[in-house]
Amino acid sequence: MRLYATRRQEPWFWGSCLVVPIALALSLALCGLLLAVQGKPALLGLAYLAEGAFGSTHALQDTVLKAVPIYLCALGVAVAFRMQVWNIGAEGQFALGAVGATFAVMHFSQSPSWVLLPMMFLCAGAAGGLYALIPALLKTRLRVNEIITTLMLNYIGINFLHWLVYGPWKDPTSFGFPMTPQFPAAAFFPRLPGTRLHLGVVVCVLAGLAVWLWLSKTRLGYEIKASGLGPAASRYARMPYGFLVCLVMVVCGALAGLAGLNETAVSAGRLQPSVMAGYGYTAIVVAWLARLNPLAIGLAALLLAGLRVGVEALQLSLQVPAAFGGIMEGLILLTVLAGQFVTNFRFRIDRGPK
Repeated sequence: MRLYATRRQEPWFWGSCLVVPIALALSLALCGLLLAVQGKPALLGLAYLAEGAFGSTHALQDTVLKAVPIYLCALGVAVAFRMQVWNIGAEGQFALGAVGATFAVMHFSQSPSWVLLPMMFLCAGAAGGLYALIPALLKTRLRVNEIITTLMLNYIGINFLHWLVYGPWKDPTSFGFPMTPQFPAAAFFPRLPGTRLHLGVVVCVLAGLAVWLWLSKTRLGYEIKASGLGPAASRYARMPYGFLVCLVMVVCGALAGLAGLNETAVSAGRLQPSVMAGYGYTAIVVAWLARLNPLAIGLAALLLAGLRVGVEALQLSLQVPAAFGGIMEGLILLTVLAGQFVTNFRFRIDRGPK
């Protein structure tokens, strides 16, 4: 008896509708099982998780604030993935964006906020975008695999940030801690009235709408999706495949750079190693969970951000290790990928001759 899998001409419609809720339910069940193995009450743990993420106005605002950098990174990753360009380097581009924003603060620190904030946006987006251009050029000019180059550039970007805060940019009054001086008040994002939310939320909404309109309503967006079929098909249709690869990588890097700006200017108020919280890697899970849809990425980013906030509550309540959040993200990604495999393939059992 043999099991055969053949690709469907069109994905299984009902399977596509069910794959995300079933994947989430399965991953939560596995997380409950892991809690039980550690001797923790599984149902109570999941209740703490949900309450910590969405159970109050304060928790909801925490979740939205944490979703901002995840959303920006995931939006850029989705743009690249739509063209079948596998950019795994959002984490390094995030680091360069944080460095670029800090560079603007250090050179325009005496400027008013209406000058300083645009300079921070410009430097962060440019630093992230130019950093992402390196693997794009290596792919188009030398045919180097972008998965390897973007992954390796993550380490270079993060270590470059560490070198700056341990070396030339280190605050001499920080008692030896690796960090730059505190940013001036003009470098902080303005708050939305009556909330702890800030300008970064508005940036997310505008970026999401812009990317959605670009990909769905313009010729360039159509060419990006069509080029995802492969370089040969793209060149046959006379599309500039190399230019499109560089363009999507620069857009992806610029969005990740803006996420780095958000985390540096709002959450930390200075450049320090703790700004690297793994948002670039979480963005890959979010992009797949939302099936690369710019609008659905908002919901997926809120969900993953909620898990991060909820795990913090779980740590306080049940003394669960911090790594539990990473395990949950991994389980969600694995179950979603398994579900997509089921929707894209048809299975048949051959029982052999009777």
